[in-house]
Amino acid sequence: MNEPENNQQLNIELSEEVAEGIYSNLAVITHSTSEFVIDFITVMPGVPKARVKSRIILTPQHAKRLMKALKENVTRFESLNGAIVDADFPGPNAFPMNFGGPKGQA
Repeated sequence: MNEPENNQQLNIELSEEVAEGIYSNLAVITHSTSEFVIDFITVMPGVPKARVKSRIILTPQHAKRLMKALKENVTRFESLNGAIVDADFPGPNAFPMNFGGPKGQA
């Protein structure tokens, strides 16, 4: 990552709780003229309801920087590991509600 323009170091702390991370297999992105909102969600097989696990709110400038950083990192990953196949999605706006296996019943 690039250092800030004034060449000062940034000391970033990571607590144990945050370092554990939160698993997400779905992100929903919305935006207004002043912010982007990314909701990270965990969808479970056969369960029709899912809960937002984390919400990140970004300025449009930071959203664009994040997009560029993700693109750069995916390119690096694929150059080392091969192309990432997005086989779960049959179309550009499709949403995988069934991961396979039995349907949940109550």
